[in-house]
Amino acid sequence: MDEDGAPDNPGSVLYTVPIRTGQKDNYNLGVGFSITWSEPLDKKLQQQCKEAAQAHIDMMNQQTANKRLDFEIARLKNCGELMKAGIRFAPGTRYASICSDVQVRGVNFMVPHKHSIPSPSTSESRVSESAADLGAPIGIQSELPSP
Repeated sequence: MDEDGAPDNPGSVLYTVPIRTGQKDNYNLGVGFSITWSEPLDKKLQQQCKEAAQAHIDMMNQQTANKRLDFEIARLKNCGELMKAGIRFAPGTRYASICSDVQVRGVNFMVPHKHSIPSPSTSESRVSESAADLGAPIGIQSELPSP
């Protein structure tokens, strides 16, 4: 500092002092192994926890099954109503398979049934020798009409 009390070179390093630290390069490798053994003191609480977890999983599976059933019933209802109205996806298109397994009686599904065909009685089953009995013309006109 000067006589006026102000530093000569403010912000610059005026001098350095060497200090011995003893720091050297150090390479270290540590390997460890640890084992822990834990035994619950109350096995009843552990069993209850397992049962509660299984009950929760079962409930979630049932809710998923219920939602799937709701979806399938809604799909069946909507596809059936659309088929009754004559509305459907064109075969071979991307969404045609959505309703492909839905059957609506009288629209795309015929109920299996049988028709009875009565056999003719003996009086109706006569053999005819005449063409007139079969409804054929009796005579043939051989004359051509005159001009």
